[in-house]
Amino acid sequence: MTEKGSWLERISGLATAWTGSSQAFALALGTILVWAVTGPVFRFSDTWQLVINTGTTIVTFLMVFLIQRAQNKDSLAIHLKLNEIVAALPWTSNRLISAEDLTETEVRILRDHFRKLVDLARRDEDLKCSHSIEDAEADHARKQQTAARA
Repeated sequence: MTEKGSWLERISGLATAWTGSSQAFALALGTILVWAVTGPVFRFSDTWQLVINTGTTIVTFLMVFLIQRAQNKDSLAIHLKLNEIVAALPWTSNRLISAEDLTETEVRILRDHFRKLVDLARRDEDLKCSHSIEDAEADHARKQQTAARA
């Protein structure tokens, strides 16, 4: 795959990939071991403690941003893939495309919408019977009439 994005995006991508590697873990572990072994040499001084505290604080600060960057990118890719699935399947509701962009109130409304579907499906003991409230209500009414005639 070709290099894409700005230089900062490429560097952060490389840093994200490397910091999640076994080599990065080995380097971190080695650093801690060296620091611990040198404790008696420096008589466990305040400066000796300050070195590890400063180093770990800086690494932690940078890692928070790298982790958030990776999570944002992964989340966006997952949303795009789900949007593609929702858009491509004929029986899915297009109301869900880009649901991640909805307000919290809109998400609650959609949640309530799908809870109604679950309630209707539970009554029929079939969780896969329909994909919209309108279809579910119509199917439910039809099944009720069929059951009443039998």
